[in-house]
Amino acid sequence: MAEQIAAPVDDKLHLVDVEKRVKAIFIGSMGNLVEWYDFYAYTAFALYFAPAFFPTSDPVVQQLNAAVLFSATFLMRPLGGWLFGYLADRYGRRISLMLSVLCMCFGSLIIACTPTYATIGFAAPMILAFARIIEGLSLGGEYGASATYLSEVADAKHRGFYSSFQYVTLIGGQLTAIIVLLLLQKVFLTEQELKDWGWRIPFVIGALLAIFAAVMRRDLHETPAFLEAKRLAKPMGSIRGLLKYPRELLLVVGLTAGGTAAFYTFTTYMQTFVKLSVGLTTDQTTTVIFGSLIFATFLQPLYGALSDRIGRKPLLIFFGVAGTLGTIPILTTLQTTKSPFMAFLLICAAWIFVAGYTSINAIVKAELFPTNIRALGVGLPYALTVSIFGGTAPAIALYFKSLGHEEWFYYYLSGMIFLSLLIYTTMRDTKHNSAMHRHE
Repeated sequence: MAEQIAAPVDDKLHLVDVEKRVKAIFIGSMGNLVEWYDFYAYTAFALYFAPAFFPTSDPVVQQLNAAVLFSATFLMRPLGGWLFGYLADRYGRRISLMLSVLCMCFGSLIIACTPTYATIGFAAPMILAFARIIEGLSLGGEYGASATYLSEVADAKHRGFYSSFQYVTLIGGQLTAIIVLLLLQKVFLTEQELKDWGWRIPFVIGALLAIFAAVMRRDLHETPAFLEAKRLAKPMGSIRGLLKYPRELLLVVGLTAGGTAAFYTFTTYMQTFVKLSVGLTTDQTTTVIFGSLIFATFLQPLYGALSDRIGRKPLLIFFGVAGTLGTIPILTTLQTTKSPFMAFLLICAAWIFVAGYTSINAIVKAELFPTNIRALGVGLPYALTVSIFGGTAPAIALYFKSLGHEEWFYYYLSGMIFLSLLIYTTMRDTKHNSAMHRHE
């Protein structure tokens, strides 16, 4: 009892009991999984629906058009980061998380119901673009609200571990999309049926899952940190308040740039890369990507827990050094291999250093800002950076490929990681310099 009374305020506020905290993290994370499933279904099924919206005889051009549209949706993410970050800081994390997943539901339904180019002409890719913009808006807000919620419901000793589940479920969303793809490919539909109409099924599933996630999030309890800041009548969700932290804003941009480019390369772009550049069959491509994402999923909580012991900065530096030195050799070797197993091993090798960023980047950002502008501080600069360097990665890679110089992208990615490494080496370790308890 004496130990319990002597527990720090953080424990009293955040550790009402372990069961409630785990339940909150599970529900918050599962909503994140559903949102990212909806978003990644676009990438997983792009090989099937691209001809329906972008008719051309060149498959590289079809995929380039789909990738450009994928990149264009990221332009909405800063707006989503501001809107849902404002809602999360002003009215609560729970309401922001509910609205973001409902927004994703609407975007998925539009894609599922959109007629093809053969039916309505140029209006088809325009409607598809509109749906993806809505999904981009949703995801722009999801990251900041989700990262903030998970960091605030975790106890101080295990924030890295608990926050790592944001990327567990983020990668889990892509895994779920691939599972749906495998089931449709192997069990229920022929390849022609998938190209004709079967590609609509995952978007219907995504919309239904989003409704389910919204219902689950309705029962989330608000975080004690938000309630305390509100009780103290602090200014919440203010852009003016956010601008008081220019150093922290620049840090978010710097530490995100290389990491997000690497993440979208080894998730979103990899399916297209191993299909078009490595030359694997569709089934081999799906299996390789699925296996590598399973491997990546297990790395997240391991690295997150490690950061709770040794700090966040060593993991970021590890990612920066290994990514700078290892990206070009890995992608060059991957391009020349014809073995699915070797392709799997090479992508897993990349994940060993990429996880140094993905596992802890959310908690690092959350620890930079006080409670009253945390969701906005995490979400807005992150969304801006992802829009510039993350969402454009597949399009840049395919553009270089269309020019006949695919290897240029390898140097581009390595350079981006190196620029972030410069930030990692000069920043303070947020585990030991955290703003989690500040209300300003």
